[in-house]
Amino acid sequence: MKILVSGFDPFGGEKVNPAYEAVKLLPDNIAGAEIIKLEIPTVFHKAADVIEQKVEEVDPDVILCIGQAGGRFGVTPERIAINVDDARIPDNEGNQPIDVKIKEDGPAAYFSSLPIKAMVDKMKAAKIPSSVSNSAGTFVCNHIMYQILYMIGQKYPDKIGGFVHCPFIPEQVLDKPDQPSMHLEDISKGLEAGIEAIVERQGKGDIKEIGGAIH
Repeated sequence: MKILVSGFDPFGGEKVNPAYEAVKLLPDNIAGAEIIKLEIPTVFHKAADVIEQKVEEVDPDVILCIGQAGGRFGVTPERIAINVDDARIPDNEGNQPIDVKIKEDGPAAYFSSLPIKAMVDKMKAAKIPSSVSNSAGTFVCNHIMYQILYMIGQKYPDKIGGFVHCPFIPEQVLDKPDQPSMHLEDISKGLEAGIEAIVERQGKGDIKEIGGAIH
């Protein structure tokens, strides 16, 4: 089993992005699965091009993308990606699409095909705060989740994919006193646990457990 795990480069004025830094700390083999690591640009459409090129090269069974979500307390697998770009800030090449469809011929949304509730359970068992997220935002994180699920739907029906957000790390919140953070090693530990769940649930689907939210 091969799992392609990508993380974004820094954006929004930050000097570091914990997403790819945590990916780099992952072992090269998790629960018997080969882990292939990839840094992608925080740029609309270009990020998807980089991932698709890597997918064609290594033919992974799973495509897992990791992104930063400042303000979150835990490592959060995303449930859904919506077909809209609505950028509050420009991406790393100055693009700022507003109310633009990601794919004109795509559905309104895609659900993750990863076992997100099993991933949360496994992360919590590893003592890492985690919960299911029901919004990936409308920036490049949502964009890439939608793009990989569209790509899977169009070309690779035997693959699965999805997205996980992670919090800031402590060095990013030195001048953000009201923002939570998590140590990089703990983020990576959570991702490793989530990947273990992906491997364990291969071909079995997700577990049925409460993971919803009131708002």
